[in-house]
Amino acid sequence: MDFNLTEEQKEIQKWAKNLAKEKFSDKAYTWVRKNEIPWENARILAEQGLMGMTIAEEDGGQGMSLIEAIIVMEEIAKVCPSTADMFQVGNFGAIRQLAAYGSKELKERTLPGILNGEKLISVAMSEPNAGSATTDLQTKAKIVGDKVIINGSKVFNTHGPHNSYYVVWVRFGESVKTSGAILVDRDSPGFTLGKTETHMSGEEHSALFFEDCEVPVENILVPEDGFRKLFTMFNIERMGNTARSLALAQAAFDMAVEHAKEREQFGRSLAEFQGIQWKVADMKMKLDAGRLLLYRAATNADKGAPSPLEASMAKAYINTSAFEVAHEAVQIFGGYGYSTDYPLEYIFRRVRGWMIAGGTPEMLKNKIAEDVFGMRFSQRKK
Repeated sequence: MDFNLTEEQKEIQKWAKNLAKEKFSDKAYTWVRKNEIPWENARILAEQGLMGMTIAEEDGGQGMSLIEAIIVMEEIAKVCPSTADMFQVGNFGAIRQLAAYGSKELKERTLPGILNGEKLISVAMSEPNAGSATTDLQTKAKIVGDKVIINGSKVFNTHGPHNSYYVVWVRFGESVKTSGAILVDRDSPGFTLGKTETHMSGEEHSALFFEDCEVPVENILVPEDGFRKLFTMFNIERMGNTARSLALAQAAFDMAVEHAKEREQFGRSLAEFQGIQWKVADMKMKLDAGRLLLYRAATNADKGAPSPLEASMAKAYINTSAFEVAHEAVQIFGGYGYSTDYPLEYIFRRVRGWMIAGGTPEMLKNKIAEDVFGMRFSQRKK
């Protein structure tokens, strides 16, 4: 079993590292402070063929494997987290549901703008009363002639105020089996955005409201029995979440190691203290173990979606470990790590969010346990 990257993958990694350093480092960590979307960097990604790496060639992408996209994601995210968010949009997020289930005509109308780095798309799943319990969706859709009428609301929508498209998870009837998804354009009649709000990480989001919202029936991506199909593609989105979490933790680790070598207290460097040595050893083990889980899930997926079990194990472990690594990095830096003049405090806040977004470690552990026992454990009150 070979745990090393291929020569081709090493070349991709080296190229992506140099690109990120050359093009994205100067303004890294400034975008979120200014509440700006790095559109110029999204266009650079598009020009370099990095928007759509995982999208089929017939849909305008490069048709590359998931592991190659993850390798690139790591190098970008270690330099500029906000640009990595743009890379997520073009490779791992809602675009995968659109590319997998949209009609040829719908994809021809919408994908070019996203792949050119000009438009954003995200999944609209969470509702005021349906977070982890996605089977409790209350947003309803009804087909009337050549239109679909949508009523309901969504919360915590990534890039909510800035998206051009939303993949909205809905129910077409009363039962869970009627669940599906529809692509909603920003300017659709009956669709409105709530006020712009900000997460702890500085990311902007907004509620989405659908009041007799009308979209063409051709915008239906999945008409019924949708959870199996939707979560298959959503596991790819989780891989993007996981890769960014790992990359930011790696960046925090690298900063902490350099600081420990340079910073002196009591007449010697921090690196000479056993307490610091044990911290960085634990951090290194967590990072390497997480990377092996992530790479296994991505490699086994090839050009498809990762297995739910391997995706759950990678995300649950890395999300938790990344937060622990970032926490220790702040501690090693001391007051400097707590200062907003340095990137560590942002990394600390950002990786914490990924323990909520895209499936919490607690819910993912339930999935892992179900696989171990070969049993289904309902979380519902009996």
